[in-house]
Amino acid sequence: MIVRSFQEIEGTDRHVKSKSGTWESKRIVLAKEKVGFSLHETILYAGTETSMWYANHIEAVLCVEGEAELTNEETGEKHWIKPGTMYLLDGHERHTMRPKTDFRCVCVFNPPVTGREDHDENGVYPLLTEEG
Repeated sequence: MIVRSFQEIEGTDRHVKSKSGTWESKRIVLAKEKVGFSLHETILYAGTETSMWYANHIEAVLCVEGEAELTNEETGEKHWIKPGTMYLLDGHERHTMRPKTDFRCVCVFNPPVTGREDHDENGVYPLLTEEG
């Protein structure tokens, strides 16, 4: 059994801040736990814009605080995401988040991330694996 809090991983290597400066993520469950998914708390900062494309992962996102506009870049469709709203990127959709306020969400990735990932120039997380 693993018991861990977001507070205790703050400032550790599980607390990742993006190179873009638009988000930070506390990765509470990672690939090295070998449970088939990873679990994160992510904050996207108010007034920023983050374009993403999880070409190698499926992501489910549950908003727990704040509000943001989600744009499906493939269709142009826009959604207003607020607390209690979930979105699932089950088709590897290219998407952009524009938070009106600091936007806190809980995310699940499959396959799990290692904790070293950051978005590349296309908004993609590389498919990294844990050795051993």
